Amino acid sequence: MINEVIKKNGIAYGVMIGIASSLVTATIYAVDLNLFTAWWMGLLGIAISVTISIILLSKTKKELNGVFPFKEAFTTYFIAAVIGILISTSFNILLFNVIDPGAKDTLSDIMVKYTANMMQKFGAPASSINEAIAKMKETNPYSTFELLKGCVFAMVISAIFGLIFAAFFKSRTTQE
Repeated sequence: MINEVIKKNGIAYGVMIGIASSLVTATIYAVDLNLFTAWWMGLLGIAISVTISIILLSKTKKELNGVFPFKEAFTTYFIAAVIGILISTSFNILLFNVIDPGAKDTLSDIMVKYTANMMQKFGAPASSINEAIAKMKETNPYSTFELLKGCVFAMVISAIFGLIFAAFFKSRTTQE
């Protein structure tokens, strides 16, 4: 059985992470689709998620009176991460496949141009650029299937972050 504090905090903060991620996506969508290629927007999203996760783990450890074994720390983080990822992915599927399906095509075009420009800046040969563009045009990263694949990948990455956070936030054992 999962401790009620862990479950309650994991769910509450997972919803916060999901809503924050969805709000960032909605803001980018509303302001300028080109911002989806801005590296600093990715960092902003990661910073928000990490900040919420640190607050979650600190609060949970405090509520458990400092008794926070590795497993419970990992479980707390992972519950929040999975819920946040599921909310964010659901929002993206809804936005790009139901509300405005044309936006995913526009975004694909923006990503292709961005990738081609970056490859040119790094001196990639034209054949490599053309090959990369052809591959990009075969799949759309904003299709439901690709978003779901990204969701699974994000959960795996979150598990790795969860292990790191759990190691940092677990309670220290004192040996006498």
